[in-house]
Amino acid sequence: MKVFALPDLGEGLADAELVRWLVAVGDTVTVDQPIAEVETAKSVVEVPSPYAGVVAVCHGEEGETILVGSPLLEVREDADADVAAAAPAAAPAAETVEAPEPEPEPVAAGSGAVLVGYGTTDHATARRRGRTTQRAAGVTAGAPSRIVPVVSPVVRALAHTHGIDLASLTPSGVGGVVTRRDVEAALAAAKATAPSAPAVPAAPAAPPAPTAAQREPGADPRTGLDIASVIPFSRLRRTVAETMTRSRSEIPEATVWVDVDATELWEARKALGRSGKPPSMLAFVSRFALSALARHPELGGRVTSDGDGIEVFSGVNLGFAADTPRGLLVPVIRRADRASIRELDAELGRLSAAARDGVLPPADLTGSTFTVNNYGSLGVDGSAAIINHPEVAILGIGRVIERPWVVDGAVVVRRIVQLSLVFDHRVTDGGVAARFLREIADAIESPIAFLAVEAPGTVNA
Repeated sequence: MKVFALPDLGEGLADAELVRWLVAVGDTVTVDQPIAEVETAKSVVEVPSPYAGVVAVCHGEEGETILVGSPLLEVREDADADVAAAAPAAAPAAETVEAPEPEPEPVAAGSGAVLVGYGTTDHATARRRGRTTQRAAGVTAGAPSRIVPVVSPVVRALAHTHGIDLASLTPSGVGGVVTRRDVEAALAAAKATAPSAPAVPAAPAAPPAPTAAQREPGADPRTGLDIASVIPFSRLRRTVAETMTRSRSEIPEATVWVDVDATELWEARKALGRSGKPPSMLAFVSRFALSALARHPELGGRVTSDGDGIEVFSGVNLGFAADTPRGLLVPVIRRADRASIRELDAELGRLSAAARDGVLPPADLTGSTFTVNNYGSLGVDGSAAIINHPEVAILGIGRVIERPWVVDGAVVVRRIVQLSLVFDHRVTDGGVAARFLREIADAIESPIAFLAVEAPGTVNA
């Protein structure tokens, strides 16, 4: 019998919600066949099976939350099925005997599954088998330990729950990896050294506060209004709330903004449209921003974990806000600094469509270093955007509309767009932020001049 545990989906999350089973007990599955849909905080993905055989057990009900590393599916391989069929009918006592741990399969017998952060070939198989063995073996003396070469999300969640700093632990795992046993040992030591409190009469325990899903509608004592319904946050909404709260609590942000005459760029796009579909305004502005980031790389960096410096990257992974039926998502164009305007436009379209359809893999939703937010597509001019933690800046783009504008002393109708830049004041000051934003504005106002000096490989408009 092969036990398949919910894999690490590559997002640093400790669990996922089981949306839908794609197989049932008794079904025959093949290697890499999708067996279930699971929803993380960022996407809905199909989980492929690393084993072929007959489904013996499906762990979890639809709608249930399953921890990473917990059993998801048990598959009886053909050889197991033949043995089970040939076994004598009498031996009921065997049901009460715990089955021994199955022998590990050869590392090379992988499937090459394409789920991000998980695979069944070579190293990925060894990683998953190591995690399963570590969890099953526990602290059995003398047992050979297979340690996952990363800190497991389950270990991180356990440490976070009990307030244990992983950096303070002495790792016992191979390659200096902190294991679950390290966290449990630290927890036991903390309990042993905690001073005993003087005996006091036990106070009745206060009942836990009900969750949103548990609260019943009724009269609100503060407003006097009846509560019509209580809607629990979705998994995505909870994650967005946590990220935004962390951004606002950790980042001393400041904002600069400017109104920009985009008439020349607007007309240039119309001219390009005569020979085919022109690149979007977002593609042009993104290219202008990427050019400015090459001169101000700190705005595409990240504050170090100790808060004493900034990590500057050798390229830019460009995130962009996308409004989808599931809520706000931030797809990522990797190494966008290498892309031309038309290549950016193609990626923006592809990723936006995949995000709306709910088929974007987790890898395309992580790892951004700078984000653009085109809230103008929603029909608004400005927004106080929140920085996408742990980034240090976000560029906002309003709608491009006709407004009265003074040109050479005369009031004329021009196409105007408002840009805003929200930045981490720890990283830089207003002067740098203003120059960065002004460079983007100048490129919008004079796109021909920008294209004339920009590297040929990055324009291709």
